[in-house]
Amino acid sequence: MIAELKRRHPSLPIFAWGGPKMHRAGATIIERTGDDAVMGLPGLAKIIDHLRINRRIDKWIAENLKGETPIALHVPVDSPAANGPICKIAKGHNVKVCHLVAPQIWAWGRWRIHKLRRITDLLLCVLPFEPKFFADRNVPAKFIGHFLFDHELPLRDLDLRAATFPEGSPRIAMMPGSRPNELERHFPILLDAYHQLQQNFPNIAGVVAATSDKVADTLRKIGDAHPKGWPQSVRCVVQDTDAVIRWCDIALVKSGTVTMQVARQLKPMVIFYKKSNPLIFLIARTFVTTRHFALPNVIANRRVIPELVPHFGGAGPIVALAERLLNDPAEAEQQREAMRDLARMYEKTHATRSAADEIERMAGLTPA
Repeated sequence: MIAELKRRHPSLPIFAWGGPKMHRAGATIIERTGDDAVMGLPGLAKIIDHLRINRRIDKWIAENLKGETPIALHVPVDSPAANGPICKIAKGHNVKVCHLVAPQIWAWGRWRIHKLRRITDLLLCVLPFEPKFFADRNVPAKFIGHFLFDHELPLRDLDLRAATFPEGSPRIAMMPGSRPNELERHFPILLDAYHQLQQNFPNIAGVVAATSDKVADTLRKIGDAHPKGWPQSVRCVVQDTDAVIRWCDIALVKSGTVTMQVARQLKPMVIFYKKSNPLIFLIARTFVTTRHFALPNVIANRRVIPELVPHFGGAGPIVALAERLLNDPAEAEQQREAMRDLARMYEKTHATRSAADEIERMAGLTPA
């Protein structure tokens, strides 16, 4: 979205609290954030760090409002827990707020809608059902599509890269996540599942999709410490998730946005998210209002993909679901048909252009 705005308005000043990708897209990075993101309840040190960041953002906005080019619009991206206080700061300075990705209030904690209404001028939604949900609750919202569907996949290039991956059958893609706590929870159970699948499929081949070199190093350490070690037929591939998906027969996937990447390529999958404390989930479940957790199932409003979310057990249930997909072509085809229905919802959308259009309008920019 930053790159699109800079393409339309080359001299437009865009400031960000973010990382190197935002910088390469054309934003001026005020502070580097996101390198040690956490899911769930943050520790005291992380909370203090956020409070300090918020104070610096408050001061920065106040100082820039006195300058020649005051802040026209604040665009928080995802992470409502971290962004909520910042949106409140922005609104306190009379700066408009346009959320890029709506918080999942439809899934849990619907009382949060009142706070969201106070700190929001517009939600840009990536799930088709969200605009009606929020409009019914007097929160302006617009469906823009999903950024994963903005561009056609370079299938020829993906095939060339996938050709360098391990040979074997069946081909299993493993996607454990990117955050350190996710890797610690998810990768050991994926290794257990792979070792069990290997007993029934001796020619099996596997690829683990890592989002960065740092993640790959962590995965290697976890694999080396595993009781059965790192399987010889498994390779780790860095920053090439689409090629990994193109290569595989089925994917074992941590619940999250990557499930949409897998669905886009119509690859059957088993979705899971391991939790360690059932009691905490049982308490949290009282605030959850959705029947499904995996995004393809949420969008379809039915269980089209097997999901173990949350998952408290071992590798057995993952293995059982994976073997069903591998042994039953009809079940795998049912998944692919549901994924085709999902893809059709995004056929006539372009999230980048739609987001840039709305930000132009809200910031008072002349359309390029």
